[in-house]
Amino acid sequence: MSSRVFLNIKQLCGTFHPTSPLRGHALSLLPSVNNAYLLIEEDRISDFGSMEDLPSNRHLPDEKIDASGRFILPCWCDSHTHLVFPETREAEFVDKIRGISYAEIAAKGGGILNSARKLRDISEEQLFLSAMDRLREIARLG
Repeated sequence: MSSRVFLNIKQLCGTFHPTSPLRGHALSLLPSVNNAYLLIEEDRISDFGSMEDLPSNRHLPDEKIDASGRFILPCWCDSHTHLVFPETREAEFVDKIRGISYAEIAAKGGGILNSARKLRDISEEQLFLSAMDRLREIARLG
């Protein structure tokens, strides 16, 4: 069984045990644990918590990663990304966090159908140039 443990994590973000699906305002909350550990077994989170709550008699895997001074966001997931696209949609992401449904976003003119229309309406050269601009920005930030 492959396993590893991250120790002394400055802040472990987005880890909690929800009892029901998150909706509306609850989507905008980012629970976190300071000075934390994160145990991974068979590529799945098996345990996490504050370092002070880690039992001293607990057997830890041989692979120990000291994450001092680092943040870990194990549940922060972007299901997919595209380098080449006509326009960003972060406003829709914020709307979704605020509890606005996909149907309401589409009714306001957003959504995937809007993105598809914009993709059809942009020239290949404009699309290429916007992707190059994004690459330059990524390189600048990187």
